[in-house]
Amino acid sequence: MPIQRQELENYIGQLLAVTRFKDYAPNGLQVEGREQISKIVTGVTASLALIEAAIEQGADAILVHHGYFWKGEDPTITRTKKQRIAKLLLNDVNLFGYHLPLDAHETLGNNAQLAQKLGLIGTARFGEQELAWLGELPVPMSLDTFSQHIGLQLKRPALTLGDMNKTIRNVAWCTGGAQSYFREASNMNIDCFITGEASEFVTHLANESGVAYIAAGHHATERYGIAALGKHLAEEFGLEHIHLDLDNPV
Repeated sequence: MPIQRQELENYIGQLLAVTRFKDYAPNGLQVEGREQISKIVTGVTASLALIEAAIEQGADAILVHHGYFWKGEDPTITRTKKQRIAKLLLNDVNLFGYHLPLDAHETLGNNAQLAQKLGLIGTARFGEQELAWLGELPVPMSLDTFSQHIGLQLKRPALTLGDMNKTIRNVAWCTGGAQSYFREASNMNIDCFITGEASEFVTHLANESGVAYIAAGHHATERYGIAALGKHLAEEFGLEHIHLDLDNPV
């Protein structure tokens, strides 16, 4: 049974508490398409490849973590942005984007889903808007073993900085490009910090603080939240849902 576009947006807005967050892009409907929605496609980023694949699948709406209209970006609709938006408009397909609210959700969010994937037990939150998580491994393991475990679960090698023989039990994490949280996390009682990317400073901070650092991939750490949201919506409203995981090495 189809759902009205506005009903779907209202439901997700309440579910993810979007009004609670100060974000870098609008959360919710970003490009308006057809009013009736029966089939949704989810993916990490609203790239042209994702849009074309979703159209081939007959999607009425695309839900992503990385949408459009970011703070500070060129506001003109030209070049690649024109191609993407033109494809959506021509095919009357809705685009919904959910950024920080999707990172933060206690069960469907990227951090919650990554914890589930890696077997981490969350115990607390920290950082700006409480986006980052603290937790622990139920069974301690060496940094080398933990890094290999992450690589196997996320299906890509993880960049790991620190003493590979160090025992890992207490962990902090924040998916995506959250390397700036490492400064705060390194002052806490943790053995390791996990995020998606690494900047130059993290090597020195890991060496000097004794806290290991793992960059497991921006895309790799953030592909589970949007898929979980799509699955939830499909179950809640009887929608058809397809998750398209287009590989990204970053």
